[in-house]
Amino acid sequence: MADENNVEPMTVVAGTDPKAKATTDKKKRSPRRQKMPVEPVRAATEAVAADTRTPRAKSYGADERVAKLALINTQVSKGISTLKDAVKSAGISEQTYYNWKRATNPVEQTDPKPVPAGDELADLVQLEQENLRLRKVLAEKLRAENADLRKRLGLS
Repeated sequence: MADENNVEPMTVVAGTDPKAKATTDKKKRSPRRQKMPVEPVRAATEAVAADTRTPRAKSYGADERVAKLALINTQVSKGISTLKDAVKSAGISEQTYYNWKRATNPVEQTDPKPVPAGDELADLVQLEQENLRLRKVLAEKLRAENADLRKRLGLS
């Protein structure tokens, strides 16, 4: 029970001791946890990366390549299996097969057009003139046929 002689308002009484109120209202927080060190995380990702790496491609010698290509060709030519199946049974990919095949049989590059000599040049000019004359004859025949068809259909 309150003292009857105390006439001061309650706010003044409560405001006189601010430290007492502040400590009772605040909750104490636990200290923050420290961040995880970076090194253990790296080690874990390196271990995962090491497991997910693909195995290193096997390299074949020239003799092995020729033998595998010959095996594939014989299987396909005899009709034993399709090219896809023969390549798979040889243990290589289709792309590897085509790369090896291209490497063993290189395509020879030829000149696009050999330059004609003096006498050949005259023959070439004569052939071009005959070609031009034949084109004109063909064009005239097609025009005549086209006009005849238009007359029959009544378009002109």
